[in-house]
Formats: sequence, structure tokens, C-alpha cells
Amino acid sequence: MEADDFLNGQVLLVDKPLHWSSFQAVNKLKYLLKRKFDLPKKFKIGHAGTLDPLASGLLIICTGKLTKQISVIQGQPKEYTGTFFLGATTPSYDLETAIDAHFAIDHIGAENIEQARMQFIGEIDQKPPVFSAIKKDGVRLYEHARAGEIVEIASRKTTLYEFELTRIALPEIDFRVVCSKGTYIRSLAYDFGQALNSGAHLIALRRTKIGEYAVENAVSIADYEVKWKALDA
Repeated sequence: MEADDFLNGQVLLVDKPLHWSSFQAVNKLKYLLKRKFDLPKKFKIGHAGTLDPLASGLLIICTGKLTKQISVIQGQPKEYTGTFFLGATTPSYDLETAIDAHFAIDHIGAENIEQARMQFIGEIDQKPPVFSAIKKDGVRLYEHARAGEIVEIASRKTTLYEFELTRIALPEIDFRVVCSKGTYIRSLAYDFGQALNSGAHLIALRRTKIGEYAVENAVSIADYEVKWKALDA
């Protein structure tokens, strides 16, 4: 490939590693591309949907003229797999913060787990986590949270097209979800715990699809680096 290919626009599928931010992944690829193809300083590149540092999986990165398609890609349904941990909650609804409360789980069985699952299929009201990048009064929610400030968060409409429980080994439950744009899987974990008259938080998350794009066709950032170096050989 040549510099013009990236300027005219490419869609790069990245398998984002755990603990990397989406911003870090984009910046790394931008650095590699600019160095390899001598691209201009104002070369356009961006991702189509943030993936948290504590999540791995599909990150779609658009370059050049195709950055105009980012909003279209972001609007497509997304598929995730992961694990809920029942019997405990955290302020961030995941492993970013320490456990703040414990709950009983001895009353939870197959029947009420299935009843809880069914509650979340279709359009639902969901509150974003307080540890999120959404702005309230011009300040990101996670900044309010880290400052110990209590902020009222409005619920939003979101849709779960599919919600499958793939392994039940309490206190852990594995799942697969296909959902609309704007769905917070961390909030789903918290709400699922409440639906079971208990508590829950997210301990693993992987994005596997965005629309027709699948993580099976994605490449790690390290592999992109090796691939572009090989072009010099």
C-alpha cells in the first residue's frame, strides 16, 4: 500500500489489547503510519467507538477521507462477550474501582436468572456509569466521581437485540450481548445484579463485532508494526 491509500481512506480493524485506551491505540497506529508512509502532519485518523482500557477486542480505525464514515460505523449494532461477578458491586461497575458492597447470592437459581435475563431484552432504560466520559455541566462524569461529588444521571433508552448467558458458575456468569449504540455493559452488569436482588459488577469484557466487522478479522497493533516493517524487506 502507498501513502495515497491511507489519505484516500482505509478501515483498519484492530484487536485492542487489555489496558490500552482507544486513544493510545489510535496514536500508536498514527505514529506507525506517518513514519512508514511519510504522511503529512495533519493526517486524519480516528476510531469508530471507544473501548475501555479494561476491555479488549474490536476497535475500528478509519483514516483519511473515510474518517467521515466514523459516525455511520458507530451507529451499527455491537456484540460483546464477557463475565459478570455476582454478590458484589464497585462504584465504577467494573474492576477500575474496589468493591464497595457485598450481597447474598444463595437465593439465586436458574429460574430467577432466566427471569432477570428476559427483563433486559428489547428497549430498556439505562443509566450510564458515574465513571464514564459523559459530560454533566461541562465536566466529565468520572471527574465528578473522583472528586467525591454526587451527580444525578438521567437514564437513556438503549436496546439489547440479543442477551445470551453462555456459562453460569456462580458467582460468575458469562454472557454474549448484541446491543445498540450507547449501551454500557458495565451498567448492564449492575442492573442485572439488582434484578436478582443482589449486586454485580463486570470483570471481563471483549467487543467481538460492530455491524458486519468482526474481531476474527482484526489484527493486533504489534502485528501491524511487523507487517509494515516487512514491506521494507
